[in-house]
Amino acid sequence: MIRKIKLSKRPLVCLTAYNKFSAQIIDNYCDLILVGDSLGMAYYGDSSTRSVKLEEIIRHAKSVRKGVKKSVLIVDMPYGTYNTKSNAKKNALKIIKETNCDGIKLEGGKSKAKIISFLVKNKINVMGHIGLLPQNIKNKKSFKIVGQNLKEERKVLEDLNAVEKSGAFAVVLEGVKEKVAKKIIKVSKTPIIGIGAAKGCDGQILVLEDILGFFEKVPKFVKKYLNIKNQIEKAVKKYSYEVRKNKFPTVKNVYK
Repeated sequence: MIRKIKLSKRPLVCLTAYNKFSAQIIDNYCDLILVGDSLGMAYYGDSSTRSVKLEEIIRHAKSVRKGVKKSVLIVDMPYGTYNTKSNAKKNALKIIKETNCDGIKLEGGKSKAKIISFLVKNKINVMGHIGLLPQNIKNKKSFKIVGQNLKEERKVLEDLNAVEKSGAFAVVLEGVKEKVAKKIIKVSKTPIIGIGAAKGCDGQILVLEDILGFFEKVPKFVKKYLNIKNQIEKAVKKYSYEVRKNKFPTVKNVYK
């Protein structure tokens, strides 16, 4: 499905979801929904994605699965769950079996090529992830855009080549300079899903909570389509006022 959309030249719409209710809303508009390990930061308030455990992401993915009817559902493999071929296969199959997802995503290019290839040979759909790799970062202050020099540019291109040859069905390209992203797009035969990359990617992905405005500070590549934080605050403020003034509950809210 993802490759067919790439051939049609229509940009792919991708978002993250962590529960059934979010998934139900965005499923009508997305091509791909990712249960990302970004839930560590966006949902649990952790300083990085590295804290997310296998059972946690499975629990969230099972909830999301209930809300997804048409989109491709992909689940992130948490940090430390794919450090060897056997470990990767065991954990990927566990995720797929328990969540009924369509595939998994793992971070890393050349260094993870053999693992990706091994999973693909075992009929596991793998989405790659190159450029900025959140699982390599221990705290928010360490996030740094990739492609600042020729060495970094070459590495991203090498990573793409390795992931592509390994059989990944799509690749997330995160946090790279626009000129590097454009080179990636030009040479890639695999659908490139951008996040903090160029406009010309085959698709774009963002964290749902970021575009809804849950947080004051978001990366430059995020566009806030709503300021839900303010709306929630207004609702809670009104509720607290009505409770304190004995205006809630009313007759309509009481069982007779």
